[in-house]
Amino acid sequence: MSQTATSASPDLPTIAFIGGGNMASAIIGGLIRQGHPVSQIEVVEPWADAREALRKNYGIEAQPEAGPALQRARIVVWAVKPQTFKVAAGEAKAHTAEALHLSVAAGIRSDSIAQWLGTERIVRTMPNTPALVGKGMSALYARPAVTPAERQSVEAIMASTGEFLWVETEKQLDAVTALSGSGPAYVFYFLEAMTRAGTGMGLTEQQAHQLAVGTFVGASELARRSDEAPAVLRQRVTSKGGTTYAALQSMEAAGMAASFEAAMRAAEHRAHELGDEFGG
Repeated sequence: MSQTATSASPDLPTIAFIGGGNMASAIIGGLIRQGHPVSQIEVVEPWADAREALRKNYGIEAQPEAGPALQRARIVVWAVKPQTFKVAAGEAKAHTAEALHLSVAAGIRSDSIAQWLGTERIVRTMPNTPALVGKGMSALYARPAVTPAERQSVEAIMASTGEFLWVETEKQLDAVTALSGSGPAYVFYFLEAMTRAGTGMGLTEQQAHQLAVGTFVGASELARRSDEAPAVLRQRVTSKGGTTYAALQSMEAAGMAASFEAAMRAAEHRAHELGDEFGG
């Protein structure tokens, strides 16, 4: 069951972010909207442009490298690229020994993170880009050493970006990456195609785009509120011999469902590969 939160964590811990890019900014923005003080947020971000964006948008003075300021953080959020995680961990390890660690890095397994940081208190999560507007969908996996109270602290952080759910095995995060982590790109891909098709049939690009986006928003909300399976909802829109039937028959003839499933398997496989490539 997915969950959301309406208020910040009651004890307001100091939270440090290693990496200050888009996903870190999405979480930071959500935390601040929920009342988390800027003074209790630390950020390490090597890129000057990203540091300036954090200063301008949130009033946060990010540091270019890890230092003693990290020692006051109770939670460290790892928002770095998979290929830079190991180096960043080596630089921060001396300052984060007492913290709970939350990784949003795709593919990097908790065994590797535990080895690099010298701790078992690790939670991995796979968020997605709608977190930027508070509509994210995240999955979480905790190593056994993480306490129930620490899970709640992580929930308060991720709920600031949208919805979340827990998975029981770390391997499931590869499937999560393929489904919801990469999922927004699939939606944008279909929106592009629908907009091109609408324009080709005589609509303006603005009209086609508005109709396509509104259709995705409405259909998603209908699926969210309905107790019926998507297949049933689809059948209710489809009259045999009608326009929707013609469209769906064309998709079936093109093998679209099988191709889409194959694409998701490719994303899952790549998520596993990332752990092999950069987790050593």
